[in-house]
This record gives sequence, C-alpha cells and structure tokens, in this order.
Amino acid sequence: MSSTIRQAVSELSLPVPWGEIRGKVWGPDDGRPVLCLHGWADNCGTFNTLIPLLPKECRCVAVDLPGHGLSSHRPPGVFYSFPAYVADVRRVVDGLQWTKFSIIGHSMGGNIAAMFSALFPEMVDAVILLDAFGFIPLYPTEISKVMKQGMDEMLQFEKMTEEKKRVYTYEKAVERLLAANPTLSEDSVNILLERGLVRVEGAGFVFSRDLRVNFKNIVRVTLEQSLEMQSRIQASVLLILADEGFGKTSPESDKQKVTDKLLQGYRDRNHTLVTVAGDHHVHLNDPEVVALFVSDFLQTNVFSQQLQPSGHTSTL
Repeated sequence: MSSTIRQAVSELSLPVPWGEIRGKVWGPDDGRPVLCLHGWADNCGTFNTLIPLLPKECRCVAVDLPGHGLSSHRPPGVFYSFPAYVADVRRVVDGLQWTKFSIIGHSMGGNIAAMFSALFPEMVDAVILLDAFGFIPLYPTEISKVMKQGMDEMLQFEKMTEEKKRVYTYEKAVERLLAANPTLSEDSVNILLERGLVRVEGAGFVFSRDLRVNFKNIVRVTLEQSLEMQSRIQASVLLILADEGFGKTSPESDKQKVTDKLLQGYRDRNHTLVTVAGDHHVHLNDPEVVALFVSDFLQTNVFSQQLQPSGHTSTL
C-alpha cells in the first residue's frame, strides 16, 4: 500500500487519578482518530507492525492499559475488570479531546472496545475486533464461582508481606513469554518485551505488568447481557478471526454454541466477519494478512462517510 502511515512515532503519557496511562502515537495531528487496545498481558507494542500498514489519514494512538506495559498499576486493593478498563478508555479519549473515533482491539482489547461502544455508542464510528468476539459470556451458574475465585486470589495476594517479582535474564524472559505464547515469532517477542520488561539495577529484568492482572475477572456477563450490549453498538463492526486462534471451531462444545450466538448477532446487524489464516497474534506476526481488511473497512465506513451525517454507516 503506497499511502500508508510514514510519520515518526511519539510517546504518550496521560494523567489518571492513580498515575499515568502511557502509549504511542502514529500519524498526523489532524488525522482520523483510531484508538488501539492490546490483549491481556500484552502492551501497545502489539500494534507496532500493523499500524504502519494502515492508511496515512489515521492518527493512531495505542495505549498500555493500566497494569500493562509502562502504564501505572491500579492502586492497592483495586480489581482489574472490563468496566474499569472501559472507564480508562473514556479517560484516555477525554484526555486526547476525541469525541468521535474508531477502535481497533485485539483479544481482551476487543472486548473492552465492544463494551465501550455499547456504553458510549455516539462516540465510536467503527469497531475492529482482532481475534475477539467482543464479549466473554459465562453461564449464570458459573458466575458465582468465578467471582469468588477472583476475590480469593486478590485477598491472598494482599496477605503477602512483599510482592516478589522474579528476576530474569533477557534470554530467560524470552523463553518465559514464548512458553505462554508459543505462536509468537522471535521478532514479535522482542517487540512485546520492549515495554513488557523493566531493568533491575545489576540483577536483570522483571516483567512490568501487575501480577494482579492474572487474577480472575470478577465482573462477568451472561450471554443474554452480552447480546443486549451488542445490540447497543451503533458503529460498523469488522470482526477478524484467526483460523488457528479464536476462530478455531469445535462444533459440539458449549463455548462454541455461545460464540456462535454472538457471531450470529453481528451477522444479523450486517456487520462484517472475516476469517484469516494465522494464530491469535496474526496481526503482530503477519500484519499484512489483516492490514488490507482493516484499511478497506476504515476507508469504506469512516473516511468515505466524512461528509455524511453521523449515524450508522454501511458495511462492506
């Protein structure tokens, strides 16, 4: 693509009541605003390879969500949950003075994007979900168990007298990240570790993320609640699934039955669903595979709608 983002990247810091949210900015000051939200335990580096392939009109801001990358951890005693992340997104866009923007979200970031777009539909003109369904419904009978587990984990953590983070050599940190994400390429691992590690004087590196992001999320929704929220999204939605990631199907499983209903909800509203060859981090490992879909979607549903009244735009 000849007309892709060429501008130098700058670092972003936005104040929040407990510290700062950090991130990176690509594209012209007056470009079309696009917010990029990374997945669980990743950081904004996850978009390093994709964003340069997007149209030059884009002003892309990729943030490290609280507890990830270089952003401040939440205060002691505070849980990490989807509604809390949605409030963080609102803080970020208010800080940027954006009133209408597009969102690209990978995995957990996609679920935050969908919930934000349901709660603040008038602010979002396009939603792009990268290997995410937008919601993670639980059966009502599972919710109590998951809530209790998340609370137990947090309370147990708070009883520890001192948070001890394991110190790694860089090579061991690479091994650790690859063990958790075996499909990441070597380049992708190095990109994520740029913001995923903090150097400890004379000792090596520790992972920068808050250990509490590993605990069970205590704020959960049922399928019925998910479908109701999904119906509130006014923006056009592009859902890109990876055939070896979340797009991998297991027809008889309960999980598949739930995701099928979510996918049908998008189809019923004429949103765009695409499956690509790749794994959960295909947007980072092989960005060209998704860049064309994302660029075409933004051109059709955002840039070409510039002169039209705001409202629900057409899909591809």
